[in-house]
Amino acid sequence: MAAQLPAGRPTLEAVAARAGVSRATASRVVNGGDGVRPHLVDKVRAAIAELGYVPNHAARTLVTRRTGAVAVIIAEPEIRIFSDPFFSRQVRGISKELTAHDTQLVLLLVEDRGDYDHIERYLAGGHVDGALAFSLHTDDPLPAITRRIGMPTVYGGRPGWTGQAGGAGEHGPVSYVDADNRGGAREAVRYLLSRGCRQIAHIAGPLDQTSATDRLDGYRDVLLDADPALIAEGDFTAAGGARAMAELLERCPDLDAVFAANDLMATGALGVLRERGRSVPGDVALVGFDDAELVAESTDPPLTTVRQDIEGMGRLMARLLLRTLDRTHPALGVPGSVITPTSLVRRGSA
Repeated sequence: MAAQLPAGRPTLEAVAARAGVSRATASRVVNGGDGVRPHLVDKVRAAIAELGYVPNHAARTLVTRRTGAVAVIIAEPEIRIFSDPFFSRQVRGISKELTAHDTQLVLLLVEDRGDYDHIERYLAGGHVDGALAFSLHTDDPLPAITRRIGMPTVYGGRPGWTGQAGGAGEHGPVSYVDADNRGGAREAVRYLLSRGCRQIAHIAGPLDQTSATDRLDGYRDVLLDADPALIAEGDFTAAGGARAMAELLERCPDLDAVFAANDLMATGALGVLRERGRSVPGDVALVGFDDAELVAESTDPPLTTVRQDIEGMGRLMARLLLRTLDRTHPALGVPGSVITPTSLVRRGSA
């Protein structure tokens, strides 16, 4: 006859009894502790599966001193986050990695500067074990907040705030994940030159963000003597790209190519070029950045663009933070920075 399962919610004591181990041994297995022989670990896990045991979160927190949650902080207002597929793809990558490690994602948005007070209180309140933050601007107070309260943090994007240029400063190294923005921009401009373009304009992103300055620097690396009139600043939105494109056409009506610092600005530029009677790529070649498929593949013509692995970068951010939080492997230390490669995806716009 099969063994009868205990009535009610299974307890840790029931798991220990079913596995034939002490409660302390069962607890170490449940909470990820070391020092348990492999065959006993297998017995406890089999008992957990057989009984359908679910650890008590409050009790587990007392043992591990971990909440099992991570804050994801996006330093942009809601309207940008939900209109730009970049953010959903990065959060998707983060979520997949956290879920694989039984860790909850807590999303915190920054609508205005006053939200940082709430964020600081929340982080300091012990609700999460660490933070993942991206889309920071030069004057963002978040790095100072996380340092002040000692919150382990991994950033999306090369640090550019005061004292942290390049990823290290007076407070030591900063962990971050970024794409090769500068190299990707160089590849885009070289491709346009190879297509015979000579008056190549650039729609930059907001220059208080390192992704935008790195892409502008990549443009300038190739076009050392580029006319400043061929550069206009946008804001990573389609509307900002449209405004910048109109400005460029007023200043340089004979331009024959545009490299936009993201796909959304490229779509805005495409609309303005069409309104002004310029064909793409016949009259003006156009290259974006991101390869956000919902954007790049839906335009007419589809966008030639620089691909960065947005979802993969999200996974890497989460992986670095989880490694930092893993107290059972202190020898791993604090991880450093990761720069992921980019590649040009050729479609119909250039």
